[in-house]
Amino acid sequence: MTTQHTPYNPWQGRRVLVTGAEGFIGSTLVDLLVERGAQVRALVHYKPYAEKGHLSRYLRPDGPVEMMAGDIRDAGRVRDAVAGCDTVFHLAALIGIPYSYDSPGAYVQTNVVGTENVCEAARLHGVRRLVHTSTSEVYGTARTAPIAENHPLQPQSPYSASKIGADMMALSHWHAFELPVTVVRPFNTYGPRQSARAVIPTILAQLHSGAREIRLGSLTPTRDFTYVTDTAEGFLALAECDRAVGEVVNLGTGREISIGQLAEELIAASGRTAEVVVDPARLRPSGSEVERLLSDNARARELSGWQPRVPLEVGLRRTSDWVGGHLHLFAADRYQV
Repeated sequence: MTTQHTPYNPWQGRRVLVTGAEGFIGSTLVDLLVERGAQVRALVHYKPYAEKGHLSRYLRPDGPVEMMAGDIRDAGRVRDAVAGCDTVFHLAALIGIPYSYDSPGAYVQTNVVGTENVCEAARLHGVRRLVHTSTSEVYGTARTAPIAENHPLQPQSPYSASKIGADMMALSHWHAFELPVTVVRPFNTYGPRQSARAVIPTILAQLHSGAREIRLGSLTPTRDFTYVTDTAEGFLALAECDRAVGEVVNLGTGREISIGQLAEELIAASGRTAEVVVDPARLRPSGSEVERLLSDNARARELSGWQPRVPLEVGLRRTSDWVGGHLHLFAADRYQV
């Protein structure tokens, strides 16, 4: 007689906080945690209007997600959010490079000061693990490729500078206070729910709206695109990896593609016909454009066994289908910063 063993599930019944839970990656992470039986508290940005966002399906009194409105710039509210939680996934941030040119101070307050608030709350309440979200933008244009975690940090935009500051704040709490923190550095995550400020949905929104010209910025930069569920699975794997405490860990595929080639792949995935043209309004300042991003993901594989599973071609088709079914969320004729 054979004995059936139930696979080990470390998240069953665990109290988890996700900051930035309404966002693109955050809401995908919440979905995975709920599927695994975690008790999730979602810290969502307070809005005085009836915007339900990507977590609207959980808005019921007996649901598996506790919604908590707040702002990570409010240290007291962050302390309340962290209280009683075993694990904290910190994804809340002010994102988007173009807007950081207009309002750099807002990025410092949200990304650097907000991260300090999360770290202090995690230290106060003695959490088991804090997973802090970085970005591949902190590396700037690759000096060597693929980019490993020891690559120099290059603040080529106020956004990337604020994220470098946030990463250093998180790591300082490991060195100074032994706060069990892991810095996760995703490379160009994409997929359903991503806003039009990112290149893949902005291309797809134009295509599905019937545009015959796809208007983009520079076509030559290369990026390492990682499907959103792969990124979220990486967060979970590293949160359970003791060897990752105090470490910075890349999450990327190790494959690069130029923006111009990506546009052609998306035209094919959408089944549409269009020509790609450069829009001067979408060009970044020359010293700010990151020309090449390609990850070395060996550390993630070695520490936690994580590896990306969704090929780019499959992910692009899934994303195209989602954007095509949610065109009401996009203003395809307007450049969204």
